[in-house]
Amino acid sequence: MDQKIINLYDEYTHTGLSRKEFMKKLAIITGSTALALTVLPLLENNYAAAATLNEDELSVEDITYPGAEGDVKAVLAKPKDKKNLGCVVVIHENRGLNPHIITVTKRLAAEGFIAMGIDALSPFGGTPADEDKGRELIGKLDPEKNLQNYLKGLEYLRSRKDGNGKTGCMGFCWGGAMSNKLAVADPKLLAAVAYYGTQPKSEDVPKIKASIMLHYGGLDERVNAGIPAYEAALKENKIDYKLYIYEGVNHAFNNDTSPTRYNEAAAKLAWQRTVGLLKDKLT
Repeated sequence: MDQKIINLYDEYTHTGLSRKEFMKKLAIITGSTALALTVLPLLENNYAAAATLNEDELSVEDITYPGAEGDVKAVLAKPKDKKNLGCVVVIHENRGLNPHIITVTKRLAAEGFIAMGIDALSPFGGTPADEDKGRELIGKLDPEKNLQNYLKGLEYLRSRKDGNGKTGCMGFCWGGAMSNKLAVADPKLLAAVAYYGTQPKSEDVPKIKASIMLHYGGLDERVNAGIPAYEAALKENKIDYKLYIYEGVNHAFNNDTSPTRYNEAAAKLAWQRTVGLLKDKLT
């Protein structure tokens, strides 16, 4: 697919561009409104296309835990009848806790962790089915209260008797940025993995105690613009980090429900590296 179309979709999903304006621009690139409507389903997430997972060995439940103001919703997955497990918060994209991120949470549990996918939109009653509405609500979150909800999620995991008290986090897009923020804000965090997430301020990097792993798509110019300053600060402050740029792939390359941006080879390699770090630091 034309990279201009993918870049436009990225602009639509990460800025204030309205759906009407997006469709107008898409029609210009494709040549007509009819062609734009044909291309649209290839851009939008198709959760039915996601990889399936055998859940026979997993325990999966919807839970709540005390947040900054009221309860926070989450899906919690873990191997059945196992204890002393490392714990990982999974952080969704800017659409909320959708089926894709729930599947990622379960996949991580299948690797031997207690994995908890937090619903950042809990203050609004939870993630809506309408993804445009989800993006709108993400923009209305109170940043500090939202951060506290994630920090309290890490505290909750450390308190679980089936866990070993060791915590990490991994996030995608908006969640990748939140992974970086948690690394800055929580000195107890042992590992933070950010997939194509924007970077923290350089002056905040000295606060990081966790081991950091960063995954970026080579074609993701918007997010990648912040790499040089972040990497320089990580090096200067002697933070344990690994940074990978997957050439020729787009933002959201891990999302197998996004057919035009998913890259199987990059996704599998990044997952292997991620699980390796988490097992090294949390088990």
